[in-house]
Amino acid sequence: MFVKAQQKVFRWFFMHAENTFNHAFGEKLNPFYHLGTITFWQFWLLAISGLYLYIFADTGVHDAFESVEAITHDQWWAGGIMRSVHRYATDGMILTMLLHLLRHFAYDRYRGFRWFSWVSGVALLWMVYVAGVNGFMLVWDQLAQFVVVAVAEWFDVLPLFNGTLIRNFLYEGSVNSRLFTLLAFIHIGAPLIVVFVMWIHVQRVPKAHINPPRPVAIAVTLMFIVLALVKPVVSQGGEANLSVVPQNFQFDWFELPVLALIYAWDPVKVWFLVIGASVILFLTPWLPPKRRGKAKSSANVVFHPTGKSVPVRFDETLLDAGLRQELPLPFECRNGGCGVCKCTVLAGNVDPGIYQPNALSAEERAQGKVLLCCATALDDAEIEFTVDESRILNPVKEYLGTVVEMNRLGHDVMGIRIALPEGERITFKAGQYINVILEDGERRAFSFATPPYQNRFVELQIRLVPGGRFTTHVFEGMRVGDTLRFEGPFGDFVLRESTRPILFVAGATGFAPVKSMVEDAFHKGIRRPIHLYWGVRRPEDLYMPELPTQWARDHSNFHFVPVLSEPRPEDNWTGRTGLVHEAILADFPSLRGHEIYACGSARMVEAVFPRFKAQGAEDATCFSDAFTLSARSMALQVSEDKAPPA
Repeated sequence: MFVKAQQKVFRWFFMHAENTFNHAFGEKLNPFYHLGTITFWQFWLLAISGLYLYIFADTGVHDAFESVEAITHDQWWAGGIMRSVHRYATDGMILTMLLHLLRHFAYDRYRGFRWFSWVSGVALLWMVYVAGVNGFMLVWDQLAQFVVVAVAEWFDVLPLFNGTLIRNFLYEGSVNSRLFTLLAFIHIGAPLIVVFVMWIHVQRVPKAHINPPRPVAIAVTLMFIVLALVKPVVSQGGEANLSVVPQNFQFDWFELPVLALIYAWDPVKVWFLVIGASVILFLTPWLPPKRRGKAKSSANVVFHPTGKSVPVRFDETLLDAGLRQELPLPFECRNGGCGVCKCTVLAGNVDPGIYQPNALSAEERAQGKVLLCCATALDDAEIEFTVDESRILNPVKEYLGTVVEMNRLGHDVMGIRIALPEGERITFKAGQYINVILEDGERRAFSFATPPYQNRFVELQIRLVPGGRFTTHVFEGMRVGDTLRFEGPFGDFVLRESTRPILFVAGATGFAPVKSMVEDAFHKGIRRPIHLYWGVRRPEDLYMPELPTQWARDHSNFHFVPVLSEPRPEDNWTGRTGLVHEAILADFPSLRGHEIYACGSARMVEAVFPRFKAQGAEDATCFSDAFTLSARSMALQVSEDKAPPA
């Protein structure tokens, strides 16, 4: 109850503060929605100003103070401003990190898979504090003397040191240049560790930004420059003198409160306080009150109009889940303030989360609308969103083509080749698809089987679905010379740029986009290992096995494994049998470090990915082109080609 009461108080503060700042700056530039990126920006300011100061600073006993004084006063217009910016950016970084941490705590966004970001964020906060305290020491003024002595006395109460540190600071002359060399080394090494942990911190945030909007970045920078001119940072009380107790300095209550406690309280108790608070902060994601029985540990959410089924982890927002699969979702603030990511829940149970009332009205909520950036799935669900055209890989256009070739590839697969009008080309990425537009406006989706460099023609591989309106027409009524209206390209099932080995898993005509992607990879000279596992029921369902077989002969980095699930004795099949994903699991004891692309029915994809992940595959490297066959999906352009057999 105490934790919930705290969250309620902090939530009240943030909701009102964010609403006030929305009116002042607008949702796009509200600093409360950019606390993380502002922290990153302040770190860049720290790094730039620190590098400049390092060029002119000295690490000798007396030279340290004198060099800092020269930087501050002899070149106040450059070094002086840099010193002040360096100090104020440190304070600002700590402030925004604390607010960022409190905000996630207030909105209960630190549990489930978010524990990683929370724990790394707490570690970052302490690292920045350590680097900041270390920075005070390098100035070697009266305040630096106090900081050094206080830290030595605090550590000396530990059995490991047992009073040995303070002996180095008992009288003038006991400190030599080696101390400053060590301090400078720490002050360079600590930020390097910080930037590495910052990189780790954002790894679980899909499409994470590390810089704020340009106006915010400019405003933060100008604020520090103005502060540097109005209240420049200067040395405190003259050069350090270990023969006297430092008194003439202004204490920094923002970065040094723990050191003040050492002289007001038992240093051992201060250690217990700091360690205890740290442990509690690190363990917060697993401490009560836990939300038991509220949501499944994972769920599958179908995103319309793409029809793509996406696995959603416990407490993961719909936006993060969709962006992780690179869906073209609209978003702006990612904090429930702007309403750009508004969507409609078609089926299932979804927790709307916490958001600003102006971003989602009560009337809209009653209509089943939620914000992608705040909502979490409590069980399997279907939602409908407005496609963010700016995030589609290539511009969508409508085309009128002519069927110039038809080939019966298999007993139930027809290959058709469509020519575009003279001089016209279609720009697409391998793995994308088009929508064939029927006379009444209904659409059927089919993947490109041609690689992008052959953009004068569109090749489709169409499987006959019993009772299917369009596929039946293709097999029984379509003739060479017929015109076909279609639009595209659509989809984000495309090859990622990396150095990881590639695993393609194709089911039935899921081979079509794989053909496009493999031929495009060969054309680009990609040398990564490529393994194609094509799973079908019978030998006759492998409608063009000679092509991947030829690829394997021509390219040493390509390997082809056909897998039959239901071979008959008369087939005399001597190859692999069983389910296609079981063959992969048998061949790859560990899938860590592989990119996996699965194309087929949603039933197949839902079956393979959990097994792959249990064997080391990572969420961020698993991609699929899967469609469902619900009634709603059929109304939303789910193709006959990609549907499982009736």
